[in-house]
Amino acid sequence: MRVLFAGVPGVGHLFPLVPLARAMRGLGHEVAVASMDGGEPVAASGLPYLPIAPGVDWGREIREAGRTRRPDLLQRTIETNSADREAFVPLAAHVNSAVADATVELAARWRPDLVVYDYQFPVALLAATVLGVPAVQHDLGFVRTPKLRALMLAEMADTFARHGIDPLPEPAEVIDLAPPSMVGTERYGCTMRPVAYNGDGPLPEPLAAPAGRPRVAVTLGTVPPKTDGLTRIERVIAAAAEVDAEFVLATGELDLDTLGTLPGNVRACGWVPWRGLLDTCAAAIHHGGSGTALAALDAGIPQLVLPDGSDRFITADAVRDRGAGLAAGAEEIGPALLDRLLTDDALTRAAREVGAEIAAMPGPEAVAERLTGL
Repeated sequence: MRVLFAGVPGVGHLFPLVPLARAMRGLGHEVAVASMDGGEPVAASGLPYLPIAPGVDWGREIREAGRTRRPDLLQRTIETNSADREAFVPLAAHVNSAVADATVELAARWRPDLVVYDYQFPVALLAATVLGVPAVQHDLGFVRTPKLRALMLAEMADTFARHGIDPLPEPAEVIDLAPPSMVGTERYGCTMRPVAYNGDGPLPEPLAAPAGRPRVAVTLGTVPPKTDGLTRIERVIAAAAEVDAEFVLATGELDLDTLGTLPGNVRACGWVPWRGLLDTCAAAIHHGGSGTALAALDAGIPQLVLPDGSDRFITADAVRDRGAGLAAGAEEIGPALLDRLLTDDALTRAAREVGAEIAAMPGPEAVAERLTGL
């Protein structure tokens, strides 16, 4: 069996596909991952990478679609830093349409028996339908996607019709990574345990050793933060100086030189395996990326979410409402908030409950077995 995975060219979209792709490969199936320019880092997972429409830039195409076709949606997207998902996803649909021919051609050459795609990349659903093979939508976290899928497909109706597809198709299955207790009545599809992939390899030696006091992992994710992002981390660092804990800044390639000399209990480590780091920590502080939050929940530690746009407010609300962590804006960050993160036993209990819930969810291997029967 040949299984083609496809998604938006971003670490937060492609890396969540890796565990299921590896599980499929472990069952003896041939797999590949396809994406647009910017998706190349997924090749480090060892999975074959197939480029779609080289030279077409995801972000630039979204801005152009907004400027020329839907300026109303572009304005809403800019004003909310993409937090208005019902404005953003129709713009993303136009990028999907722009690479429709290239995606169909790639799929026709590779000839998959099954297509698995990130929910913001329904052009893969188009390609699967053209080839007459099942397609599975892979959700990424806490965003509930049925309405967003309908918006994207409606925006792409002419593209589907141009390929002879009418009415609009639906995926054969939807994979949901959200722990059931965190989405209430909005459960659907096939639940799968979120397994973190954020680069293979061990922790650097200083981090692998047990910390002498509580350790807190801090990240702003893989998307470069705007000015408010640096404001948030500046406030975290200032507050951390007054807290009896060790803070590890896992900030990737973000330039921290403008922050000056760090307090003695704050360490900048660049890019480190996030899930591995969490196993050495008592708590986490982050921007609200769904994979980042799910990893902290899987580790059973409380988290402070500092959302700044996109779907990150949805993540923050889910964590706060479940009692597994806190959500705050930049102006609320201070020593008292960090102390509560580390000392509130109710947060720790809820985080551990969700961690146990995640452990009981079907793993990628079980889901891979199920999907082979579609």
